[in-house]
Amino acid sequence: MISLSGQPSSFGNGDAADDGREPILMSLNPLYYDLLWAGEKTHEFRRRFLTGQSARWYVYLTWPVARLDAVIDLGPAIIDTPERIAEIAERSRPGNGASVLEYVQDLDQAFAIPIQRVTEYPGMSLEQLRAQLGAFHPPQGYTKLRNHSELLSICEKITAGPPSREMTVPDHT
Repeated sequence: MISLSGQPSSFGNGDAADDGREPILMSLNPLYYDLLWAGEKTHEFRRRFLTGQSARWYVYLTWPVARLDAVIDLGPAIIDTPERIAEIAERSRPGNGASVLEYVQDLDQAFAIPIQRVTEYPGMSLEQLRAQLGAFHPPQGYTKLRNHSELLSICEKITAGPPSREMTVPDHT
């Protein structure tokens, strides 16, 4: 499989553990997802996150999309003071530093997680997820999928097929 950049793709193999990345599920607002595809979002900013490891982020897009349909490969988080994290946000997308600082200013440390690759799949709607799982509530933070084998299996099934689109995100640290 070839990516939009013309390079061979490592996605579509259905195995989250292939490259040692921790499989996680996190929600994302569709506005920020669109910024990612526009090349304006190169980091995910969080109040808490994994330390010292890369992650494979199965993306649940919040309302009005309400769909699990993408995978984002994340590098190890940059952990620093809220001010330093806000500086990264400002360098990544001018004008974004102030909102990130407001989001994390009450913390001793915050997380800037480099986005490395993004792949979108046909995915699964909220209704389909609930039909398969019996109950599904989109995560408020992040969920380690190794602790939720049925949900991990569904995520891997979604990513086993061909992607709709994919891209590599340039490093903007």
